[in-house]
Amino acid sequence: MTVATLARPSGPSLWIQAVRPRTLTIAVVPVAVGLAFAWADARLFHPLVALATLLGAVLIQAGTNLYNDAADGERGLDTAGRVGPPRVTAEGWASAAQVRHGAWICFGLAALVGLFLVAEGGWPILLLGALSILAGWAYTGGPLPIAYTPLGEVFVFLFFGVAAVCGTAWLQAGSVSWPALLAGAAIGLPAAAVLHVNNHRDRESDARAGRRTLAIVAGPKAATAVYAAFVLAPFALLVPLAALLPNTGVWLALGALPLTLHTICGLKAEPPGRGLNRFLAKTAKLQAVFGALLALGVLL
Repeated sequence: MTVATLARPSGPSLWIQAVRPRTLTIAVVPVAVGLAFAWADARLFHPLVALATLLGAVLIQAGTNLYNDAADGERGLDTAGRVGPPRVTAEGWASAAQVRHGAWICFGLAALVGLFLVAEGGWPILLLGALSILAGWAYTGGPLPIAYTPLGEVFVFLFFGVAAVCGTAWLQAGSVSWPALLAGAAIGLPAAAVLHVNNHRDRESDARAGRRTLAIVAGPKAATAVYAAFVLAPFALLVPLAALLPNTGVWLALGALPLTLHTICGLKAEPPGRGLNRFLAKTAKLQAVFGALLALGVLL
């Protein structure tokens, strides 16, 4: 599809595109896994708290995506006709100020949801929520955006993996177990891989813009190896998880291994360019499959 044939969205469809709905599963999966591990640890499930946790996580991710859209558009990093999916600021469909305003609305709504969650989970949730919103802004905001350094994958691993799973478990059970911590790491690694394949695709344009992402620092060949490590390491974490939870079916998550291997092979064979876009969705899908099977396995 060329720039000339791109349909200009308007109204709700513009904002739906701006929040990048295909990436929102990255916020949903760790909440689902955290709920499963809280049930496995303490046989506790609070539906209203679970719904609020899910809503807060999605709002923070949406706000982060919107702020990224506005900031990269203003800096000229994203332009019309970019290799990746179109961005509303870069395409001129909305101003950077409008998109940034949308980001702050999402962060504000997340903070309102967070007030309820803080009442349930106390100061650890207050600290986690504040850090999550701050990190969502700092990802592409401030004098040294996280997205412009090799630490972007670390940000995703921590906040869309470890923190999200453990925070969800804390809100349900009032404690965080070692299995929940390991599960957070296992979910955060493929989430980081989604960002990594995005940066691998944009390596040349990012380098020209002065960014130093992990994909740029590693180089094209090593970047593929790093991706493989991100998506394969969760299967290694099943070993200690199985030792800590011997009476559960955590090995069910091995069902995601064929899809993971297929995705790695496809990425290695794909030349740089727009073809890498489909691996964003594939990586998000394999994280969702792994997370669903892990959650189901621990509940068995």
